[in-house]
Amino acid sequence: MDFQQHGYSATKPRARASPPSGGPLLFDDTSSGPPPMNSQNYYSSEYNMADASAGGQDPGVGNLFADPMASAAMMYGSSLANQGKDIVNKEINRFMSVNKLKYFFAVDTKYVVKKLLLLMFPYTHQDWEVRYHRDTPLIPRHDVNAPDLYIPSMAFITYILLAGMALGIQKRFSPEVLGLCASTALVWIIIEVLVMLLSLYLLTVHTDLSTFDLVAYSGYKYVGMIFTVLCGLFFGSDGYFVALAWSSCALMFFIVRSLKMKILSSFSADSMVAGSSAKPHFRLYITLALAAFQPIIIYWLTAHLVR
Repeated sequence: MDFQQHGYSATKPRARASPPSGGPLLFDDTSSGPPPMNSQNYYSSEYNMADASAGGQDPGVGNLFADPMASAAMMYGSSLANQGKDIVNKEINRFMSVNKLKYFFAVDTKYVVKKLLLLMFPYTHQDWEVRYHRDTPLIPRHDVNAPDLYIPSMAFITYILLAGMALGIQKRFSPEVLGLCASTALVWIIIEVLVMLLSLYLLTVHTDLSTFDLVAYSGYKYVGMIFTVLCGLFFGSDGYFVALAWSSCALMFFIVRSLKMKILSSFSADSMVAGSSAKPHFRLYITLALAAFQPIIIYWLTAHLVR
């Protein structure tokens, strides 16, 4: 094609002039080749993204799993973790059986209603004996006399919420006061259970009462405490003291009748042992002392909430 006929002149490509020797370069010459590779080798022509994605695994990871020493170390660590888990579960079951704890929460709505009525009106109840099936006590939903932990735990939470509401009505609410109220109620029940366990141990009383049973019987007081605080908030101090007297008497009657078959049932067995004639009287004193101690705790934990 003749460029001259159309007014164009053919130009000859000019060679890039080399910089003078010894002079400083103002800019790097990037036209003659690829940029220099950095330390990560990002611009290396040997790195192929398709090969890396098709391979599916980093060579370093493959070497780690292919190393027999690494595999043995991983297996050894897994076995140690399983052994530690078994030891922890064994120690937990030693002091607190999960299956036994589930027994105390096997309740339903019908049982809860009956138990609450029994706690507030125990005077008309006749049969106080816990039922058994093949030397195993029936779960609470099948026996209203069986102790449970559902009502005490829910009553404890309700008492804390009610205490916060009562303090808020009196404009005395603060997180510190509410925390002190909750911790005091929890410490009292712990002290009560520990004293009961120590008394049974010192008197060598053989009974089927467990720690969970004692926590359940001690925790039923929160139901009476809720009733007492509500009456005090609605009806003033007069309603508070009437509710306190009613709930205290009902709780004492309930505890004496409930623990009678568990603590006082071994009179005849202990009377056969020499030197143990006084023990039944001590057991009776323990039951009565536990029942008589409930009104004191109820008053101590609720009096400051009603003014």
